[in-house]
Amino acid sequence: MMNVKIGSVKIGDTSMDFVCGGRGERKLIILPGLSEGLTTVKGKAIFLLQPYRKYFDRFTVYMFGRKRDMPKGYSMRDMAADQAAAMKALGIGKACVLGVSQGGMIAQCLAIDHPELVERLVIAVSAPRINELTRDFVSGQIEAAQAGDHKALMIDTMDKSYSPGYLRKYRKLYPVIGHVGKPKSYDRFLVNANAILGFDVYDRLDRITCPTLIIAGEEDKIVGVQASKEMHERITGSELYIYPGLGHAAFEEAEDFNERVFGFLDENRRVTG
Repeated sequence: MMNVKIGSVKIGDTSMDFVCGGRGERKLIILPGLSEGLTTVKGKAIFLLQPYRKYFDRFTVYMFGRKRDMPKGYSMRDMAADQAAAMKALGIGKACVLGVSQGGMIAQCLAIDHPELVERLVIAVSAPRINELTRDFVSGQIEAAQAGDHKALMIDTMDKSYSPGYLRKYRKLYPVIGHVGKPKSYDRFLVNANAILGFDVYDRLDRITCPTLIIAGEEDKIVGVQASKEMHERITGSELYIYPGLGHAAFEEAEDFNERVFGFLDENRRVTG
């Protein structure tokens, strides 16, 4: 059975949940996307860390949620500052960081504002600033959440994330999807979503100096592939890999995603191509 720890760390007058697994000396921090506002990492530890199990001998892997009490106006930069505080409180002096979607936005802020904490950076299906695609998607998500229309929120997410072939497996769930995973309140989700609408670090990307891998989906309908190309152009020495035919869920659909990530993180086992 996989050895996984579920914990929380104090952040000001609230706390931040995390799950942790592995025994490796090196640390990997995983920052999830907007869906964290619907279901937090707590209680899903084994499911969340299962894909990383084969790397537990070389890394200790942490997946963090956002802090429990998030005030209105809570920005991506605020989230990064709290993430830095959580790492320091847990004695994580420096770590590799993998940020997915909104988590990639937080990861950019972390690498810019707290470079001493980031050894290597992986930014997956993310963007350095709000663009038209992202604004339209997030605005629609906010509208659905405010109306309490969980089915519309989830179907829109799936339709815009998965490739057509992958999506066919999930369409049979559409009649019941409005009742699965619906939160008691959308307050956390709305704070997270509004933070995306105010996000822009494009002009500060040149402050990221750690080795950086950017991963994109060629058919991304949420942030667009151009967003990853912008980051690649602005982050000196960064590497860019684009999955052909995949979209925003490339991190889930691509069978070699984790191998590619850990190949980049482990200098002796680099993935090419």
